[in-house]
Amino acid sequence: MQGKPENNPKTMVSSELAEILISEGWKKMDLHVHSSCSYDVPPAKAMHPAVLFEKAKAKGLDFVTFTDHDTVKAYDLLGWDKEGLVPGVEISIKDPENVGHTLHVNVFDLEPEDFEELEDIANQGHDFKSFIRYLRVHNLPHIYNHPFWFAIGDRPNLRAVPELIKQFPVIEYNMQDLTEKNLITAALARKYEKGLVATTDSHTGGMGSVYTLAKGDSFREYFDNIKNGRSHIVIEGGVRRHLTKELNAWVELVFSMDRNARREMDFTTNVQAFDRLIGFFANDKIRKFPRVNSLAMIFFQNFFRSGLPAYMYIRSEKSLISRIEKVVNLTA
Repeated sequence: MQGKPENNPKTMVSSELAEILISEGWKKMDLHVHSSCSYDVPPAKAMHPAVLFEKAKAKGLDFVTFTDHDTVKAYDLLGWDKEGLVPGVEISIKDPENVGHTLHVNVFDLEPEDFEELEDIANQGHDFKSFIRYLRVHNLPHIYNHPFWFAIGDRPNLRAVPELIKQFPVIEYNMQDLTEKNLITAALARKYEKGLVATTDSHTGGMGSVYTLAKGDSFREYFDNIKNGRSHIVIEGGVRRHLTKELNAWVELVFSMDRNARREMDFTTNVQAFDRLIGFFANDKIRKFPRVNSLAMIFFQNFFRSGLPAYMYIRSEKSLISRIEKVVNLTA
């Protein structure tokens, strides 16, 4: 990228240029991170919010948030007013009438009462219009997460996505999703003049490997600059590399857990075949045989490091790309 980055809003910049901006006072944040409070994160000690908070600060993140699935337990553990911590949550809402498929929305700087109200709207009312109205009325920063990701069992309403993007101030470029989907999302964000953030959506403590830069002495100022296009995203490496690192770290976390934690294995990689394999080899009975346990860990580490699981996931999602492109072209 040439010239002054300030004149090129919502652009992707290199890590080298990012360091220059940081030295000039730009703030760094990963706005989508999960802790052990999420149902799909291994309950390992390394994933406790307190451990992750210190890790995030050590990585130079100016603002830290945990956007766990439909829970704010991390803030009950850490304290809602901890310096440098921004209360956040990832809320799932499925409105059969107005949307059809499940949306994931990150909400920030909220109070416990806000969370309870939003969860009630999402789970009892299933009303997206009321949900988005509450966010606006209460001036809560919010993001439309991975717009072209769809939950297992959902029937994607692709035509709804561009219209939904119009309803949000900021849209997410998610490193757990395909590059093609992210590029379409970024194009729609530009078209509708929405802010854009890059996030890891890490479930293994890998926060900060991609991030968003903006100015702001407070989180609100920082988010307002993103919303108004005065920000930059920093992405190093492709989706396959990020997914490979994430899956391999997930395996290491599972095998590092103590016996009691393993007995509570209700978390998931969101790939059923991998869950069954890991669940079998990581169960308490196998652990009674250290040699077998060690060999199982080595096997899974090598399997996930090979990049094959990430490749399999990417291939499985490719068929959706052409459908998304057709819908987006029709709405252009």
